[in-house]
Amino acid sequence: MQLEAMGVPAIAICTEPFRSGAKAMAALGGMPDYPFAVVQHPIGSLTEAQLRERALEAAPQVIQSLLARRG
Repeated sequence: MQLEAMGVPAIAICTEPFRSGAKAMAALGGMPDYPFAVVQHPIGSLTEAQLRERALEAAPQVIQSLLARRG
């Protein structure tokens, strides 16, 4: 959100159980519509290969969000 405030397009990535917390933090930060990508939980215990899968899961959401805000 700090990057967005400086004019740098950004998006947060969180896991499913933290979706409501991410929405709450965005609202508290004055950006209730701040976008974030949601991936499966957990990520902390994953192997590098599994983390790559999560990144591939998040990538389309990130790209779509950033492109939607270009205008």
